[in-house]
Amino acid sequence: MLTFKGVRVKNGFRWAVVVGAAFVLLASACGSGRSDGASGTTSDSSGAATTTGATFGALESPCGPGTPSGTPDKGVTDTSITLGYGDDAGYQPLPGLSHEMSDAMKAMIGWCNDQGGINGRQISGDYHDAAITDVNNAMTEACAKDFFLVGQGWALDSAQEQTRQGCGLPTVAGYAVSPQFANAPNKWEPVGVPADYMVTSAASQLAARFPDAVKKAGVMYSNYAANVDTKDKVVATFPQAGWSFLDCPQEYNAAGESDWKPFVQKLKDCGAEIVYWSGTPYPSMENMLTAADQLDYHPIWLADTNAYNQAFSQWNASGFADNVYFRNAAIPFEEAGDNPATQQYLDLVKANGGDVDPLGVQSTSAFLLWATAAKACGDDLTRACVAGQLANVHDWTGGGLHASSDPGANLPTDCGILMKMEGTTFVRVTPEQPGTFDCNPAYATKASGPVLDRAKLDANRISQL
Repeated sequence: MLTFKGVRVKNGFRWAVVVGAAFVLLASACGSGRSDGASGTTSDSSGAATTTGATFGALESPCGPGTPSGTPDKGVTDTSITLGYGDDAGYQPLPGLSHEMSDAMKAMIGWCNDQGGINGRQISGDYHDAAITDVNNAMTEACAKDFFLVGQGWALDSAQEQTRQGCGLPTVAGYAVSPQFANAPNKWEPVGVPADYMVTSAASQLAARFPDAVKKAGVMYSNYAANVDTKDKVVATFPQAGWSFLDCPQEYNAAGESDWKPFVQKLKDCGAEIVYWSGTPYPSMENMLTAADQLDYHPIWLADTNAYNQAFSQWNASGFADNVYFRNAAIPFEEAGDNPATQQYLDLVKANGGDVDPLGVQSTSAFLLWATAAKACGDDLTRACVAGQLANVHDWTGGGLHASSDPGANLPTDCGILMKMEGTTFVRVTPEQPGTFDCNPAYATKASGPVLDRAKLDANRISQL
């Protein structure tokens, strides 16, 4: 098994830690106050589980044989566990949307079952296609028979919540979009960004590189609710990293525009030297960047992690996206050869005939988080037991897939990698050393403004429908 050194970098100061099997983030190095558990594993007091000797990166596999009995909860028999998962692949304008999440779940379910399942119970995968607009129907199906919903990603997740909470279905989601779901009860996430926080590592990293440009910042976002929420959080939090936003926000149609030049021209006339973009990389951002080049407008662009997309990089043979930066909370695929967890994800999914994507990494981590908690419950596998175990996980990296986060308390990571496009290649910018993250407690920035009004959080940071 590979070993290597992980180095966490902040302001030129480095902490080196030798770890086995994968790069493990030490929370004390970033001052987050979290425990130093290598993978966020929970304890098993039942004694029912046995280990197979398998691992996922730095994480001991939560899967293995056992001698289960009984039907302790919905979706659980003495031989099986019905686990729900899903995506928006059936959305006709963008066929296959987010299917990499389900590809990852299928691979991980097979990987786990090959080892004996969870304490001897085989996992039966129950796929749900929300196709964006059918999310409530998908949730109704899941409510009917699933023990847990794991690794799913549904773009209109606010529309599901009344149904999900009504049937008491808990979830370890691949991602959350709406503030109503990001801070919902009975919901956990391996790499979450709750409604009341924003990860601002990229804002600070770009401010250090382009201190003058961030004083003249613009925003461009679609009229889709999730993009509006993200834009509002950016405008509320980035000034703490030194950004100043000009009074010329540009809202475009989520379905695209027939002519992007008027939007680009307004940003150019406004004097925006750096622009935060919230939306899809293709075709919208590609069309916008083409229009920007035609108008000889070349600001710095900051996009979301969805810019880390192979189709987007291949499109950039023209170089129009060479000034596009984005934040990454996971070890880049280009560094998989030195990071066992990332390599294992790529190998498992490809061997199962699936496609890989950063969203798939999140689903993989979600599965491992759920499985680790489920293993700890032993034979008496109930939703309440798994929920209790999840609530106690405060330092989670998915075996080294991504930066440490706190799913038990629904707190985000305070680490990030700044990446950019250079032709058809993705390049690590900050920190430069492979396998490392730039971490600072200030990067987990408390949000304010209209998003919190929409989230309607109570004193425990739980959204109220």
